[in-house]
Amino acid sequence: MVSVLVNGAVVPMSSASSLAAGLLAAGITAVRVSPVGQGARAPYCMMGVCFECMVDVNGRPNQQACLITPKDGMEVTTMQAAPSLLDAQEAKHV
Repeated sequence: MVSVLVNGAVVPMSSASSLAAGLLAAGITAVRVSPVGQGARAPYCMMGVCFECMVDVNGRPNQQACLITPKDGMEVTTMQAAPSLLDAQEAKHV
């Protein structure tokens, strides 16, 4: 088990699963808001195809939670809006 900080709250999850699976197991289903229509989105395919599970991980936006292994101390923020292009470019240089 590892402790992941999700939106400021400590969430224990298995290090043997994906971050998306850990979020779902903890009851966190809405991980982002659609930029079109503002609807809540949740992990769907769990294999990196659909891009519905995008979250901010350690300050890097647009990370697919289904492709990430949770690590102790990881900081995850659900995405409430689409980040600007400038934010995405700055995150690449960190």
